[in-house]
Amino acid sequence: MVRLTRIYTGGGDQGQTSLGDGARVAKHDLRVEAYGTVDEANAVIGLARVDLKDRKLDAMLSRIQNDLFDLGADLCTPEGPEGQEDNKRKSGALRVTEAQWQRLEREIDEINEALDPLKSFVLPGGSMAAAYLHLARTVARRAERLVSQLQQVEVVNEAVLIYLNRVSDLLFVLARHCNDQGKSDVLWVPGATQKN
Repeated sequence: MVRLTRIYTGGGDQGQTSLGDGARVAKHDLRVEAYGTVDEANAVIGLARVDLKDRKLDAMLSRIQNDLFDLGADLCTPEGPEGQEDNKRKSGALRVTEAQWQRLEREIDEINEALDPLKSFVLPGGSMAAAYLHLARTVARRAERLVSQLQQVEVVNEAVLIYLNRVSDLLFVLARHCNDQGKSDVLWVPGATQKN
């Protein structure tokens, strides 16, 4: 269990921060950008949960928030060079697992089955919860792009990118769920404003 007794340390006052393995990097380092964006998506999910009445949905979003902290911890602790056994992994670094993203796939299928079929792309909006879930989805997609970029220069647990891809999809179907099972979705009408 993590115990925080002091919130400010001054360690980042010069524009650097510590990774999970103790290495110091710039606060704008790509790895820090990636897990910071995951944290941002998590915060938006917290907003979506504020007034939710659906207990099952709230529990699902709570699990996702916990997963996203796991994912941030995974990104925060670099893996060793490719092809070498990672001593951080042996010492217990938290890593996202296949089981976590597979659970998301099952939830996507379950939620999507009850939705009205899509006839157009969906614009973010509708209910407040749906709007926040769409916002969380777009932030998760940004995190996914950053992790993809990070994978080009460093070793990253492959389950991280898969999880971000699936959670974005799940947030989309959950937003539709919050819009009366898709009946209240705001649909894109291609070219609708070109004649005005």
